Amino acid sequence: MPLALLALAIGAFGIGTTEFVIMGLLPQVAGDFGVSIPTAGLLVTGYALGVVIGAPLMTVLGTKIPRKRMLMLLMGLFIAGNLLSAVAPSFAVMLIGRVVASLAHGAFFGIGSVVAAELVAPSKKAGAIAMMFTGLTVANVIGVPLGTLVGQHVGWRVTFGIVAALGVVGLAGIAKLVPELPKPQGVHLRHELAAFKNTQVLLAMAMTVLGFGGVFAAITYIAPMMTHVTGFADGSVTWLLVLFGLGMVGGNLIGGRFADRALMPMLYVSLGALAVVLALFTLTAHNKIAAAVTVALIGALGFATVPPLQKRVLDQAHGAPTLASAVNIGAFNLGNALSAWLGGLVIAAGFGYTSPDWVGAALAAAALVLAFLSAALERRDSAPIAVVTSGTPAGQRSSVHR
Repeated sequence: MPLALLALAIGAFGIGTTEFVIMGLLPQVAGDFGVSIPTAGLLVTGYALGVVIGAPLMTVLGTKIPRKRMLMLLMGLFIAGNLLSAVAPSFAVMLIGRVVASLAHGAFFGIGSVVAAELVAPSKKAGAIAMMFTGLTVANVIGVPLGTLVGQHVGWRVTFGIVAALGVVGLAGIAKLVPELPKPQGVHLRHELAAFKNTQVLLAMAMTVLGFGGVFAAITYIAPMMTHVTGFADGSVTWLLVLFGLGMVGGNLIGGRFADRALMPMLYVSLGALAVVLALFTLTAHNKIAAAVTVALIGALGFATVPPLQKRVLDQAHGAPTLASAVNIGAFNLGNALSAWLGGLVIAAGFGYTSPDWVGAALAAAALVLAFLSAALERRDSAPIAVVTSGTPAGQRSSVHR
């Protein structure tokens, strides 16, 4: 794997850290600005919605810019947003900083996926994509826990300052290591938008929303679930999230390796197993050891779907993959927002803190159904079609096969 993938992974590490670290710092931020925890939660929601909107917007703006330069501009936007958050004099300004940083998220991973795939041989594309996404998964093992620790003991502003510094390192790495990759000639916005007429592209994005939504239905409410149901102390939640992050790292690498060999079977196995594990979480949540193992498995199975789904979009949107790839990153965040909302609904309805696990299992199962549907449509479209030659006497008809 080329060193340029390391630069992309560093950028992904910074983005992953800033996306998730806020969850552990909400009490400190809320206290400093004198707002409630639910109000401070807008920093999470605002970021997710910024990714959904920013993914297509920034990619469209970058259609006339060479990909390396666009990646550098996106990292500059990421740095500016985190610096603004670090020095924000008010909650409103910090929210603006979060949204500014989030605008770089989807386009960075979307364009970065295309660049990563172009840097390697066709047989290693999914592995290259997985290598870049390793930065995002490692962020949940190292960046988020350390950022939370620093924020709790030194101040959350220091955490966002460090994240901005990570962005500087990523920017320098891209400038130094990523080769010049000019925008392919003849690619226009209309050409990129045409990819969304492809049913397979839309099905892959729907699988992304539902499959990854299944993961976050459970993980969004892991703190109350683990403390109120399993009996863990509040301080143990951080280490459970580290287990989740370790699972993400392993699942991402495995998904990248096997997606290059058998993409659709990899999706069948990971989505099917994810649905089963999420359903079992309603039972294993009552035992500390079983719950910890389940959390790691959810991370592994959830992120095992990322490289194959991203590669599926790139393959089906061939010729115009950049916008579709970026929008698919937005689809991950749309799944996060949708599943968190649905999980909150069932808890509010009185079904208990384990009820989001059933929501997650249903979402993952729905994604599996779409995977089978996608494969069936693909087989139908590629099947030979017999064409009867006109004017040929009965009994002497010839068939032309496609």
